Amino acid sequence: MDWQGYFVLGLTVVALLTLMFSRLAPHLVMAGVLVLLSLTGILDAKEALAGFSNAGLITVAAMLVVAGGLSASGGVDWLVHKVLGNPKHLRGALGRIFPPVLVLSAFLNNTPVVATFIPAIHAWSRKIGLAPSKLMIPLSYSAILGGTLTLIGTSTNLIVNGQYQSLTGEEGFHLFSITLVGLPVAVIGIAFMWLFFPRWLPNRKDDTPFENMREFTLEVAVAHDGPLVGKSIREAGLRELQRVFLVEIERNGHLLMAVAPEEHLQGGDRLVFAGDTEAISELLRINGIVASADNQCAEHLAQPRDGRRLVEVVVSPHCSAIGQTIRDARFRNRYGAIVLAVARGAERVKGNLGSIKLEAGDTLLLEARPAFVSRQRYNKDFLLVNDLDVEPPRHRKALLAWAILVGVVGAAGLGFISMLNAALMGAGLMLLTGCMSVGQAEKSLDLPLIITIASSFALGTALQVTGVAGAIAHQLVALSGGHPWLLLILVYVAVSLLTEVITNNAAALLMLPIVLEITTKAGLDSTPFVFALMMAASASFATPLGYQTNLMVFGPGGYRFNDFLKVGVPMNILVGAATIAVLLIGWPLQP
Repeated sequence: MDWQGYFVLGLTVVALLTLMFSRLAPHLVMAGVLVLLSLTGILDAKEALAGFSNAGLITVAAMLVVAGGLSASGGVDWLVHKVLGNPKHLRGALGRIFPPVLVLSAFLNNTPVVATFIPAIHAWSRKIGLAPSKLMIPLSYSAILGGTLTLIGTSTNLIVNGQYQSLTGEEGFHLFSITLVGLPVAVIGIAFMWLFFPRWLPNRKDDTPFENMREFTLEVAVAHDGPLVGKSIREAGLRELQRVFLVEIERNGHLLMAVAPEEHLQGGDRLVFAGDTEAISELLRINGIVASADNQCAEHLAQPRDGRRLVEVVVSPHCSAIGQTIRDARFRNRYGAIVLAVARGAERVKGNLGSIKLEAGDTLLLEARPAFVSRQRYNKDFLLVNDLDVEPPRHRKALLAWAILVGVVGAAGLGFISMLNAALMGAGLMLLTGCMSVGQAEKSLDLPLIITIASSFALGTALQVTGVAGAIAHQLVALSGGHPWLLLILVYVAVSLLTEVITNNAAALLMLPIVLEITTKAGLDSTPFVFALMMAASASFATPLGYQTNLMVFGPGGYRFNDFLKVGVPMNILVGAATIAVLLIGWPLQP
């Protein structure tokens, strides 16, 4: 190797150490690496920026929008409520979680799937009397295993396929190419969790449902033609909500206090809840819950909620509505916003929402158009405007969003169009059909993830063109003693260890050029080795840092770092052994 090779090797080591031991975000570290490779002339502009135009990266971005559309339409919420049910024991609960998470994660990015399931499973665990700590790690692990079932199940598979095409000039892999590896491994992993995790996971129940001392009084209504009419409080899922509880129901002028779980809902019932802002956001996602018409304008119920979002404001001493009830102030006509909840200090404001007299310092939770925030910047009625950037789900679009997803998967799976074009078509249809807004589409694009992936392409290219990948490959081939099976194990272990300390995408892109050099030098078929790389990069269970979904469930599950080591290390060993066994049985290593 010349000086460029040694420079790239040193830069790779520094980048890895920075990712492992500093708090710098991965996208900043990898973007810095890209800049240095370009400034030193090791890569020209075309090579350095090639990752941003890679088909795999564009497919990842488009599939993030498709997943965002399914979430924005309430499609995932509908599936969660239909499937989870009321199991009698922990293994029964795990059996309800695994199938939908596996299926969804096979065709959607893991992150939005887990993000949607976390609040639902948190509330569900309280309903069935189980600790969230018994369910959250299985949620993350099953999403990881589901992501290995198809080429689009995780961004890692997509970007490895894109880089593989760029480095080899070959066609790449199809949607279900990796399924023959991922499916048996997923079945083994699920069975292992079902048998042993109930005993191994900690039992930490959440006994403090109200951590937010500022408690809102929220009033909503049951839609007359909605799916909640005729259901009991328990059947509607309104009894076991987390951090929010049902205080009373007003029906035809009569007040029902201490409502029994068996009480059946009627269209037009006004429901008064108390809880915090985050809990209220989840409550408003329930299909059939609308803003109360009594204290606003009645025609609001007939209008679509698309494009509205939650906004938190503080009433100014100069507000013209002070001293008036929300009903008398005709708040919606005056400000173009619906009052959903009121908080006053640390105590709950009593009475129905329409009869509450506004005072200076009251905090209001509103449902408003984005323009409301802009208008209030020049208005003295409110001291503080906090756009929570939460839009109600577009429930009437849920089935359409599912149809788009099935169409995307079917078109790509049957070979009618490429995975890239199918993903782009799906993202466009989600927007054109109104399953999501442009703002929601922009939010669903994970810009740090995209920058990390694109910049990692540059470092992977530098490792190949400077000869570093070849030198490392030569050492690994020598270490294996000429045994292809041992070489396969070494590749899997190297990627698996790297994934636990840096991002899975970066680990895969750094190792792919090395893997291709290994198979070329040893005269081996590259396919099983690339599959081993994909599986190892995704199968990250031992730490909360190795995979984003692990980090997402860390807080909601009340876990400690050692909890992941206890169950994750055996999972890493089991999944690794299963992957190697399947590859050795199903694929000849020598062409």
